[in-house]
Amino acid sequence: MKTLVIVSHPDLLESSSQQFFLNWAKGNTDITVHHLEDTYPDGNINVKKEQSLLVEHDRILFQFPFYWYSSPPLLKYWQDIVLEDGFAYGVRGRALAGKEFGLIIMVGVKESEYQAGGTERFSINELTKPYQAMAYKTGLTYMKPFVIFQFLYMTEEEKMDTLIRYQQMLTMENDGSLATKEQWMIEQLEKMSEEAGNDNEILTYAIAHITENRDTMNELKLVLDGM
Repeated sequence: MKTLVIVSHPDLLESSSQQFFLNWAKGNTDITVHHLEDTYPDGNINVKKEQSLLVEHDRILFQFPFYWYSSPPLLKYWQDIVLEDGFAYGVRGRALAGKEFGLIIMVGVKESEYQAGGTERFSINELTKPYQAMAYKTGLTYMKPFVIFQFLYMTEEEKMDTLIRYQQMLTMENDGSLATKEQWMIEQLEKMSEEAGNDNEILTYAIAHITENRDTMNELKLVLDGM
């Protein structure tokens, strides 16, 4: 699977939260990181180039800070001119149908504020409905948004846990099942083991432990199914 991460941020180099995640993404050969403000500093977007990028990838993600309940302006402009009739929708516009689409949003306010009674009043799900409508109109499969709240206030452990979920958003099969998460973790550990020369006892033990737990769960499921 090839993933396209379309990043919109007016000052990406100064954003420690964005750099924390993108440094990992840029090292993966199956991931294309595409920063709009860097590519088009004059705002003159090459529509055909952008459309070609979309066609070449299986999963398309928008990554941006939440500005007034939406994206930075260049990403909105990108939507206006790239997702045009005859390409993304309309009688002959089915170029994106069947691909996956998701949001990675950086938010500076506590998660608890995005609900009835909170300072922001509405949930992230409610505020991102225009993107859900866009996905529906273009035939994209809408993924559950990955929202990162108050990154700068996270502990190091919380940051690493968030990084793992970010990695899953970019590379893991989109079904959310425990089996898929386990398989994804095994694949990551195996990759790390190969890079370490297959002699890391901790990694080998972790892989075996996850596999053993999966076998136990499968046996329990068979017993329950037979009751």
